[in-house]
Amino acid sequence: MRVDVDPQRCQGHALCAATAPDLFDLDERGYAIAANEFVPDEHADAAVAAAASCPEQAVEIIR
Repeated sequence: MRVDVDPQRCQGHALCAATAPDLFDLDERGYAIAANEFVPDEHADAAVAAAASCPEQAVEIIR
């Protein structure tokens, strides 16, 4: 599983980073970026929750 953040959609709410801090970082402007290309199996539920928390639907789960 991978996560990807669409920079065109992300508005910097940072809910994904708050929900799954091991999976997301914030850039210098406060916009989310994936911390790693692949999501460890033990963080799969957190990745799904982070995607669901994004009001802009900027977080994509890639299986």
